[in-house]
Amino acid sequence: MPLFTENADVSVRPAVRGDEHAIARIQLDAWRVSHADVLAGALDLLDEAAIEAQWASAVATPPGAGFRVLVACDGPTVVGVVSLAPVPAPEGRPFDAPGGAILTLEVEPSQQRSGHGSRLLAAAVDTLRQDGADQVHTWVLDGDSARAQFLASSGLGPDDVARELASGALPDGTPRVVAEHRWSASI
Repeated sequence: MPLFTENADVSVRPAVRGDEHAIARIQLDAWRVSHADVLAGALDLLDEAAIEAQWASAVATPPGAGFRVLVACDGPTVVGVVSLAPVPAPEGRPFDAPGGAILTLEVEPSQQRSGHGSRLLAAAVDTLRQDGADQVHTWVLDGDSARAQFLASSGLGPDDVARELASGALPDGTPRVVAEHRWSASI
């Protein structure tokens, strides 16, 4: 095996038209593995075609400056995704540096623990820094210990901000609510 090749075996690049099918599949597969118990029922209601169309729109026509979609590749195959959004400086402090939010960070379940998540996170932080951000945050579902461990090992930590989201109904018809905690870091 040669020491050097013309193409990287693994990489991160901006998403392009045509990646939306792989991105939607990766996101849904990852959710089904990681959140099957927490999002039971809600996952069955997802419209895969609509999710793919939303990703196509995010890639082709982002809603504004600073919105990005990056993909991790193993050779030519898309195996992970991270999406970013800008977070403006706090109101009343317009000269503070802005931040950034990681909206999505998913890796194909069969490709997890292969370094793709770390590459995606590093590329996300580099991109946010280039945009002038000095902080990053993301949300973690309660009970997602693998994501919490990954983020903690990367220097992020919970910052005492939480939110609750509806995720379908319980068998008795009452609403199912899941909790998320925000994790953040200075970059």
